[in-house]
Amino acid sequence: MTVLQRYLGKEVLRSVFFVLLAFLALFAFFDLINELPSVGRGGYQIQHAFLYILLGLPGYTYELMPIAALIGTIYVLAQLASNSEFTIMRVSGLSTTEAGFMLAKIGLVFVLITFLFGEVISPASAERAERLKQQAQGSTSKEFRSGLWTKDLIKDASGTVTGSRFVNVGELLPNGQLKELKLYQFDLELRLTSMVTAASATFQGNKRWRLDQVSETLFAPTVFDLNTLPDAAAGIATTKLANKELVSEITPDLLSVTFADPDRMSALDLSSYTRHLAENKQVTERYDIAFWKKIVYPFAVFVMMALALPFAYLHARSGGVSLKIFIGIMIGVSFKLLNSLFSHIGLLNTWPPLATAVAPSLFFLVGAIGALWWVERH
Repeated sequence: MTVLQRYLGKEVLRSVFFVLLAFLALFAFFDLINELPSVGRGGYQIQHAFLYILLGLPGYTYELMPIAALIGTIYVLAQLASNSEFTIMRVSGLSTTEAGFMLAKIGLVFVLITFLFGEVISPASAERAERLKQQAQGSTSKEFRSGLWTKDLIKDASGTVTGSRFVNVGELLPNGQLKELKLYQFDLELRLTSMVTAASATFQGNKRWRLDQVSETLFAPTVFDLNTLPDAAAGIATTKLANKELVSEITPDLLSVTFADPDRMSALDLSSYTRHLAENKQVTERYDIAFWKKIVYPFAVFVMMALALPFAYLHARSGGVSLKIFIGIMIGVSFKLLNSLFSHIGLLNTWPPLATAVAPSLFFLVGAIGALWWVERH
């Protein structure tokens, strides 16, 4: 059985990596077509486009690994079936359960690779790719025409929350510096206490920012008292400062997460950002779903390989190898589409994030079990 495990493992690994390489080449070609219109803008040249595409390949590797595992395994099992090798294995005592365990051991390698790319390589390369493009084009990150909006809590030295702060960032430069910053600070009763504008902000570390060219407007509590409305102007004071220190939980890394695609972020970053949103009483469903997808998605490799196993029981008269591969491609595309569809439907209908992430894999797992039951019966 050890010899058979090594033989099957070698063939499956070779086929899966070949399929993955073919997919990566195809997606790289499409990305190159999409990047060509951007070449020539600022300092963005063809070599930057090639490097940008290269840095995006780890993300595709993570996304395509389950599909590549499905198609590569189908190819190997279909070849074994067409050459009657799998029939000989079954006659020699190989049961469906044993074949499934053999594929699961091989699939564990792909699961670990998928985790590695999803948690370490892809987030780092995606961030590096975006910075490369922004630096080459001389552009900055913007979320809306009015800039990027985020929320922060105001805490005293003991860590007690004393109010809230709404932050508007006009531009986020590739080096993490902020431009055209506006801060609207409120007390616990949601009364506006101050409004701060700054031409720029530079992160100093340890949750501290240095604001430059600052204008600070303070509002006394009596400003919002209807009984003292005629004298409200007396409670407003504006000062100009060359610079000012700001203590905030917001960091450049946290702001860059706002611009990032949640599907390209690591589970650790998603967990950290979701915690920040929850502390500020903001909606977290989108990032919760992305977090659980990050945890669940690598295990979809096992589901895809389970779907491939029934193809070993189909003889040549049930269709050639090319037909089985085509069916595998259609199953893989369906899985990818259903995975994306459930994410959007779950977000719209506020389904539990874990259920939203697990449902597509469970659906295909049930299909794999049903297919195995059918081929064994027939």
